[in-house]
Amino acid sequence: MNTIFKNIKGDRALWAVVALLALFSFLPVYSASSNLAYLYGDGNTLKFLIKHASHLFLGFAIIYGVHKMPYHYFRGLSLIMLPIILLFLVYTLAQGTTIGGANASRWMRIPFVGIRFQTSTLANVVLMIYVARYLSRIKDKEVTFKETILPLWIPVFLVVGLILPANFSTAAIIFSMVLMLCFLGGYPWKYLLMVVGTGFAGLLLFIGIGRMIPGPIQVKIQTWENRVSNYWSGDKSNKEANYQIERAKIAIASGGVVGVGAGKSVMKNLLPQSSSDFIYAIIVEEYGLVGALSLLFLYMLLLFRIVIVAHKSDSIFGKLLAIGVGLPIVFQALINMAVAVELFPVTGQTLPLISSGGTSIWMTCLAIGVVLSVSKKREEILEQKEKDENPLAVLSETI
Repeated sequence: MNTIFKNIKGDRALWAVVALLALFSFLPVYSASSNLAYLYGDGNTLKFLIKHASHLFLGFAIIYGVHKMPYHYFRGLSLIMLPIILLFLVYTLAQGTTIGGANASRWMRIPFVGIRFQTSTLANVVLMIYVARYLSRIKDKEVTFKETILPLWIPVFLVVGLILPANFSTAAIIFSMVLMLCFLGGYPWKYLLMVVGTGFAGLLLFIGIGRMIPGPIQVKIQTWENRVSNYWSGDKSNKEANYQIERAKIAIASGGVVGVGAGKSVMKNLLPQSSSDFIYAIIVEEYGLVGALSLLFLYMLLLFRIVIVAHKSDSIFGKLLAIGVGLPIVFQALINMAVAVELFPVTGQTLPLISSGGTSIWMTCLAIGVVLSVSKKREEILEQKEKDENPLAVLSETI
């Protein structure tokens, strides 16, 4: 055990928060997967728990492996991975998978292994690293908007555009996070306004064309419009459209202050996606307001540690890298919680490190590994400084 802790580097508080979130996830996942066990199995929830444990085990292996890499390696890797990611997204979209007549081409199956993963989540991490790399290069330089179009905005719009037809919420989150990173990285705000305007115009054009062409895209656009219109109008007459959110609200209302108890949720058997998209509602039902606020506190603590890591980084790239890959984790968590309490339209975003699902866990762990790699560099600098100041102490340790 001491050997394991000795090899773990980086921000220890960040490690602790991630471990706490992962450990807590076993309880709601085990409880909420009961409906899946009866719908698609023999009622045995243990296999879902084992599956979730295997996802987390591989996730922590990813954290450990990635955090051992010097973070400046990610500069070059982002250049190599970005064209590969674009090919993955094109292949995923070209599959033409539909659910209920709507475009649902989100998954790609790895040949020979048989594992499926959601390409958009990997694209999110790679793109944020790429944008952090570019912003660090132009920091404190006078640049024109025209100079940044090809190296920065063309890749961003390609990635977002390829994700948009099948997953509007993920595309919107990625675009928002890129804008946020650019703002924090000192990119001129007047250029950002131009990018926002271009993005909005592109979205309207996509919706306009999609409405005129019968098929999966048209159905998908109608789904977006229905969700947004139902949310803003507050119309409860469409029971089918409001089924999920109404069940989530009942679960939350049933929780009270301390909840009904672990594993005692009733709405988990009636709420679709109770172990993934709407797991927060089940958590509130079983653990009440105390559990809901405790989980929110852990995510805020995660954000705090990410900001601390970024602040202490020894380079501009390290600062932007930590914020770029770390901020979307907390942002996604807040959106998931907001959807459950009807503060936001239904999006289909999972709760990072809590919801079941391999891709979500693995890509979150990949991002956390990158943040820990940044914090590890700070530790190495301090250790080297200490050795330089106390050469006798180092000699005594060697002897």
